[in-house]
Amino acid sequence: MLPHLPLLLVEDNEDDAFLMKRSLKAAGVTQPLQVAADGQQAIDYLSGRGPYVDREKYPLPSVVFLDLKLPFKSGHEVLAWIRNQRELAQVIVLVLSSSNQPSDLEEAYRLGANSYVIKPAATEQLIEWAAAFKRYWIDFNRTSEG
Repeated sequence: MLPHLPLLLVEDNEDDAFLMKRSLKAAGVTQPLQVAADGQQAIDYLSGRGPYVDREKYPLPSVVFLDLKLPFKSGHEVLAWIRNQRELAQVIVLVLSSSNQPSDLEEAYRLGANSYVIKPAATEQLIEWAAAFKRYWIDFNRTSEG
């Protein structure tokens, strides 16, 4: 993973977004975190449309944290769109959902998710997850770009 590339959190719940930012910081994740509040905003960000046209300000992320239950476009729709974009082939997509439904999990993996995690209920668990994320996806994982 390239350390200068941002992470993109696609999350419509402001409290969850705040906790994620705090947990990543507590875990020592130093990559900038961009937030898209709905599925369409995530697609606009990733495609560089509208307010996201400036790639200096809004570079493509190395990782997308994707909620499934989103306004305008669902997480599954966003994931399908991402996996149909050749220029996003190296982007890691981690689904973070409160859904424990087998159909949601199976669909996410069928569409190309790299991981599916049930959102931790407690802040301490989210910090533990963020530390595990950092250790595996940032410290150990390698892509063809870095």
